[in-house]
Formats: sequence, C-alpha cells, structure tokens
Amino acid sequence: MKNLLLMLLLANVLYFMWGMFAADDPEPGVAVVEEGDLGPPLQVTAGQDSASIASVGAVLGAGEPSDLEAVVGRSCVTIGPFKVSGDADSAVLEYGNEGMRAALRKVRGQIFVGHAVQIENVASRSDGRNIIGKLGEQGLGDAFIVGNDEDGYAIALGIFGNAENAEKVELQARAAGFDVVISPMTRDGDIFFVDIGLPPGKGAGGIVEKYGEDLVALREAATCPQ
Repeated sequence: MKNLLLMLLLANVLYFMWGMFAADDPEPGVAVVEEGDLGPPLQVTAGQDSASIASVGAVLGAGEPSDLEAVVGRSCVTIGPFKVSGDADSAVLEYGNEGMRAALRKVRGQIFVGHAVQIENVASRSDGRNIIGKLGEQGLGDAFIVGNDEDGYAIALGIFGNAENAEKVELQARAAGFDVVISPMTRDGDIFFVDIGLPPGKGAGGIVEKYGEDLVALREAATCPQ
C-alpha cells in the first residue's frame, strides 16, 4: 500500500513538470524572422534576350523615330506640288482605294511657269532691234524687246517648260555673240500636295517611280495626312 502511494505521488510530480515545459499551442500573430534564415536570394531572369528588349524599346519610343514609325505605320510620303487640283484629287483617290490614308492639302505658293531665256543690259531700243536681226540669222526669229527707258531693256528669247529647250536656245544666242541668262519664272497661286500615310511594311518605291524624285518627299521632309 505504501509503495502504491509513492508511485501515485511520483506520477503527479512528473505530470506537473511536463505541463510546465511543454510547448504552447501556436496562436495567430506576427513572426519575426531573421533575413539569414530565408536562404539565398531568388534569381529573376528575363524572358527576352537583349535584341528583343531593344525592339520593345523602339516601339515604346526609346529607339530612333524611324523605327517607331515603321512599327506603328506612321511613315509618310508627300507628293507635289501639283499646279492643278484635279491631278492631286486623282492621287488621293488612287492611294485611298489601295487602303492608304491620303489627304489633299492646298497652300499658297509660287507656281513655276518656265525657264525664261533673255539677253540683258540692252542699251536702247535701237540696239535691241539690231540684236534681234542678228538672232534671226541664227534661226531665233521669235525674239522680242522688253522693258523701257526707265527700267532698261532686254531681249526675250522665250519661256520654256523644258530646261533642255531653254539651253538649246541659249547656245544659239551665244553662237551669235551674246551673253544669255536663263532664270526660273514663277507666279503666285494655289498649289496642291497629297499627303499619304504608308501602312507597316509598305515602301514608297512605286510612288517615286510614278511621279519622280522631284515630286516625292520622304521621311522628315514629308507631311503625314491630318
């Protein structure tokens, strides 16, 4: 009996000690963790190489303007000037039917009339008549006197739209012993341009081939349709 009481007493003492040192149940709260306990830092790798990153930068505007224009379709071409609005209207219709953005633009400017060929600094009307006689001997029978006593006189040999024809007359007059001046003649008037927005991947080769380099402005020289 005595031994049984000792065993029960020992069991109670052990249970009491176990209750003191046993771990508490986890409860909600904030855990403070040392950085070193988290292990090595994660290595984040991009899913694109440097070339693809550069192309994205171009799209977002970090690249050259021409790169951006090629991607979003802002490459533009301007055709003109046209002297007649009907010619410009035809170009707008043609490229609009091909699915391009095309717009007619009218401005006030200088219209080229032709290449004026003249003999300048003629002393008098009498001298002018003598010059016309010598020019006639060279086959230039269409020459005439222009000017007056106050402004001076000159001999007009003609106005030519083609530079080669103007140069031909110049050589004939020089063969007769006269100095000749060729100068462009213009007048004020309305001129017309056609602004075209090229879609991505579309070049301007066909437009240049049709209208010639003199009438087609590209890149920064062109105006995009409004």
